Amino acid sequence: MTAAKTATAGAPRAAAGDQSADKRLIRELHICTYNIHKGFSQFNTRMVVHELRERLRSLNPDIVFLQEVQGLHLAHAQRHCNWPSAPQHEFLAQDVWLDTAYGGNAVYDHGHHGNAILSRFPILSMQNQDISALRFERRGLLHCEVSLPGWSEPLHCVCVHLGLTASARRQQMAVLAQRMEKLAPGDSPLIIAGDFNDWRNHASSLLADRLGLTEVFCGATGRPARSFPSTLPVFRLDRIYVRGFRVGYCQVHFGPPWSRISDHAALSAHITAI
Repeated sequence: MTAAKTATAGAPRAAAGDQSADKRLIRELHICTYNIHKGFSQFNTRMVVHELRERLRSLNPDIVFLQEVQGLHLAHAQRHCNWPSAPQHEFLAQDVWLDTAYGGNAVYDHGHHGNAILSRFPILSMQNQDISALRFERRGLLHCEVSLPGWSEPLHCVCVHLGLTASARRQQMAVLAQRMEKLAPGDSPLIIAGDFNDWRNHASSLLADRLGLTEVFCGATGRPARSFPSTLPVFRLDRIYVRGFRVGYCQVHFGPPWSRISDHAALSAHITAI
């Protein structure tokens, strides 16, 4: 367990392990979602991408859903001598997560940022869909199919970062639900995680009920976890929704050292395929 303050639900389970995992049937997964604030601390006072990498590795999840990932920023590369030469998702995944996918949503003259998925297991396919509802607020959903040893079908993983207005989020969740009804119909195994900006919990009726999803923290408290701000979370912005899994041990990683890395808390969960 990390040294950070945590809010927990359930009992601990072993994570699905190491690079030799492809020799056995995988049923248990450890997953995490985290808005990494482009590799900068709260209020952008420090570049913390190196510390971020160590904290993620201390959690040791099998699949990581990341938002606000900096794919390229020419000015930061010039300003910070230890700015990674590789895109952030590749830097974070190096030597730990076998495969990565990145979808750039916000594109500007000096770079771009978006969502990313890091996986210990092969990513069979990926597609980044533009779901922007406002011209000044670029949003996307990153959809990957992940191959798990012993599974007869792929695991669908979706990383999202939804808009700041209620109307934008309604449109975006409708697009997301429509996509998954088409590409992952019925009871296909599915994980949707990310920063929903959904402090009023409208996703329960707009998305979860429609797709038959379970939010991992709702089983213990009836509500999603508080995840923002990371110093002492008040708002329930970040989510992990699953289908085809039993939920085990869940944690909210907030307070030091997590609050020195991002304004959002990281969420993690141990889940077991049904």
